[in-house]
Amino acid sequence: MLPLLVAEQIRQADAYTIANEPISSLYLMERASKAFVGWFINHFQDKRKSISVYCGTGNNGGDGLAIARLLNDHGYNLINVKITRFSAKASEDFEANLQRLGGIKRLEIGSGASLPPENSDIIIDAMLGSGLNKPLEGDYRRVVNYLNGLQKTVVAVDVPTGFFTDGEIPDEAVALRTDLTITFEQPKINFLLPESAPYINCLEVVKIGLDELFINSLATPYYFIEESDAKVIIAERHRFSNKGTYGHGLIIAGADETMGAALLSSSACAHAGAGLTTACIPQSGLTALNSYLPELMAIVRKDDNLPEIDLDKYSAIGIGPGLGKDSASVNLLKHVISNSKKPILIDADGLNLLSEHQELLKQLPPGSILTPHMKEFDRLFGEHTSWWHRLQTAKVKAAELKINIVLKNDYTITVSPEGRLYFNSTGNAAMATGGMGDVLTGIITSLLAQKYAPTQACILGVYLHGKAGDELALPNRMNVVLPGRVITQLPATMAKILA
Repeated sequence: MLPLLVAEQIRQADAYTIANEPISSLYLMERASKAFVGWFINHFQDKRKSISVYCGTGNNGGDGLAIARLLNDHGYNLINVKITRFSAKASEDFEANLQRLGGIKRLEIGSGASLPPENSDIIIDAMLGSGLNKPLEGDYRRVVNYLNGLQKTVVAVDVPTGFFTDGEIPDEAVALRTDLTITFEQPKINFLLPESAPYINCLEVVKIGLDELFINSLATPYYFIEESDAKVIIAERHRFSNKGTYGHGLIIAGADETMGAALLSSSACAHAGAGLTTACIPQSGLTALNSYLPELMAIVRKDDNLPEIDLDKYSAIGIGPGLGKDSASVNLLKHVISNSKKPILIDADGLNLLSEHQELLKQLPPGSILTPHMKEFDRLFGEHTSWWHRLQTAKVKAAELKINIVLKNDYTITVSPEGRLYFNSTGNAAMATGGMGDVLTGIITSLLAQKYAPTQACILGVYLHGKAGDELALPNRMNVVLPGRVITQLPATMAKILA
């Protein structure tokens, strides 16, 4: 798993690489600039486009100067460099790259000076890098506001100027809005949170050769999940196994008006590999269940009576999608929480019932899984002013309650009882449609039934869910992918990861 670092740790990784590779800081800057340019020239191939490179006087500005020189060497001749020299300070590597700039057109913008007209087609932002710990003020704020008012293609070097790479972003903060940010070595933590959306339309990560052993040695609760991690977790299906080998999942879901949620979550449980899947549904949904997927079994809920369920019979239980919030649903949730000896998964209406009956949180079996979206999370644990704040609460609550929290997001985050946060790398906007959460419930419940440890079931389930959506949407340029398509894609997605 890729450890995600805060700004200070990234600086430590730079320094360690310089000292122990060994390599000069100037050459590391050159390596980073070449990685940026390598990506840039493959995607911005029209060399007739004019480019303005805005450079501060620190190391991010040094990157910008090197990038301007390298682009010029590649035949991008319509380049001009604009140096925002708002103090007397400049890094040694900035000054070295300034000497190397050659005959490329340059202009210095001093503190308080009028900003020159911007006529270039593309703006490359290399004014300020990582480590910002207070909102932009004065000249930098003025430049960023000016550039944000233009209709230009903007590409940031490592970090958009003014954006905080980690920590809570103040309300008054101003940052450059970019069409593309090409960041070095790994995504920054705040790039993976929704607050980044106005500032980073597209994110690309380029490796610059920082020492991986050192990065892996640094203490961090944050990790990024990639396909190599899914390959380690996922288990093969062996010869001479049978349906009993892969467990029996129980999905308690659906009401008269919301049987779709029960059908989707139960079907996902079966397609993700549970040996047996039973749906506990209202009487009115039985015909729909039998016609939708005859492989599923059913327990019928009648009126307000608790159905007779031998919970010990099931390897895993998922409860909540479309369940409703009436008294019968409350009693059913209480019964499951009080009597289950295994971790259970709670989603959707189950989460809303938990928020109204907070005493049940402390009764959850250890290892249980909650899968809230942002509003469900806040109903459970209080209002939050930012996603960073939400992450810290999730870490505390997961440890306190000894549970896993799957906090749904573009990069869905699994928070373990040990206080680790795992950001998922799969999924896309085509999956933003009703029923996707029900599918995720079924997948994770299925993996629990197959005896995956709860945290691993969450990490793998979230990854498979997003990967199946990617395999449908991205190659086919689909604007919308329906949940049912994701379900039927799951077996093929799992096979590809195992290959």
